[in-house]
Amino acid sequence: MKGITAMAAMVCVGAMQTGCGGVYYAVCINAAHARVEQARQMGAESSAPFEYYYAREHLREAQLHAAEASYGDAATFAETAETYAQKAIDHIQAAKRAEGEK
Repeated sequence: MKGITAMAAMVCVGAMQTGCGGVYYAVCINAAHARVEQARQMGAESSAPFEYYYAREHLREAQLHAAEASYGDAATFAETAETYAQKAIDHIQAAKRAEGEK
């Protein structure tokens, strides 16, 4: 009886982890997509190309991993995409501030 209870608990925990992965990925990918789009609209393709294209490719990679139901990896790629898109935005804003100080 004790073994059956332990096995049932393991199955429930595994099911919860699988179910939450998709939700966490969805939150990450939406945030990353919005940030990459914001960077694109600010002109990051030419003003901060390394950061922008690094973010864009990580976003694409996140989508590929999600298509394979590898949500943990997909979320990691999406987080990286959001981070680098924000770096592109910061780079553009710093350049504008520096230009305004001249």
